[in-house]
Amino acid sequence: MITFTFIPNPLIECDSENVYYPSDDSYLLLDYFKTSLNKNLFDGIDVNEIEYILDMGTGTGILAIFFQYIKSKTKNFNPKIVASDILNGAISCAKSNEILNSFHDEIIFLQSDLFKAFPDYLKSSFNIIIFNPPYLPSSTLINKNKNKMPIDHSWDGGVKGFEILVEFIREAKIFLNLKKAHYIYFISSSRTN
Repeated sequence: MITFTFIPNPLIECDSENVYYPSDDSYLLLDYFKTSLNKNLFDGIDVNEIEYILDMGTGTGILAIFFQYIKSKTKNFNPKIVASDILNGAISCAKSNEILNSFHDEIIFLQSDLFKAFPDYLKSSFNIIIFNPPYLPSSTLINKNKNKMPIDHSWDGGVKGFEILVEFIREAKIFLNLKKAHYIYFISSSRTN
């Protein structure tokens, strides 16, 4: 079975003071997908059955661009790829990185706080949802002074560190295509209480 381990990671540029730059957790997901996806199967799902993939909290767009690259190289793999982020700056960065990687307006970008701004037509549509959520507990200073910077959304998972993930899971079931095989992939931290 041929996998995509040979594919280089997408080229990424961003203002790391305003957009979360890919770190170990992002590359862990990328490496997993490189070994679990081939020309016929995506982690056991027939690639012909995958209609929509969502990269929630896309940041620089690295995962969405990776899937777009696979799509461009694989005849049977033709899902619509949606990338969303709460930060408008992240959406701008991801769009620039899409162009940097020689794709033009092929990824659907949505600026949204989780699923709040998603159009109704996307309900019950996603076969694959990937989320690298913010999973660190909120800083006491940020909570008390309410001086949250936009970049803080990238790491601030709520007071206990998992509130954003819990809210995501509650909302995700509305957007999954429950009539077909589907997966949610996410990273979590063992550091939260």
